[in-house]
Amino acid sequence: MEALKQLISEIIGMADKDKIEALNLVRRELHKISPFAGEPVDCIQWVLADEVVANDYNPNTVAPPEMKLLQLSIREDGYTQPIVACGENGHYEVVDGFHRNRVGRECADIRERIKGYLPITTINPDREDKSDRMASTIRHNRARGKHTVDGMSALVQDLSKRNWSEEKIARELGMEPDEVLRLKQITGLAEMFADKEFSEAWEA
Repeated sequence: MEALKQLISEIIGMADKDKIEALNLVRRELHKISPFAGEPVDCIQWVLADEVVANDYNPNTVAPPEMKLLQLSIREDGYTQPIVACGENGHYEVVDGFHRNRVGRECADIRERIKGYLPITTINPDREDKSDRMASTIRHNRARGKHTVDGMSALVQDLSKRNWSEEKIARELGMEPDEVLRLKQITGLAEMFADKEFSEAWEA
């Protein structure tokens, strides 16, 4: 306990940047010996917002009223959920929490309050393949929200091109088989007729 008190005493005297780095390190080391080491939420890190980037495949949308509510929630209640991310090439790519990420960046008062940092938890290493990240994003979203049809269709097509079977897509994204088929058909039809020209009306 004396060693812990000494460590706390040293951290208290640090400047904010050094304090954040030290606390992140302590959390990572504790996570290694935690009974919950397999659970990403067991280790939250505060990361500079500039090191966090959005993914390019999320089909989820939030309407303006819900976005304002999220801003209010974070402003009044603080960050109660971390942004789920994957560490990649010196930055963190968002898997879930795109809009929590936006609030921390775009709302000046909140950004100032959290000192330009964002709370991050990283997915387990065995889920870092892009296909797995895409599936994880959809699972997070479908559990609580809605997706645009075009965005979902494009994502299903992308997973198909990555050699995921319709059965695997349905299982991993929590869909019915006929839902997967309909989404594939939407993109397939769009691609089939992408380079065709049509007259405005039928001619007799």
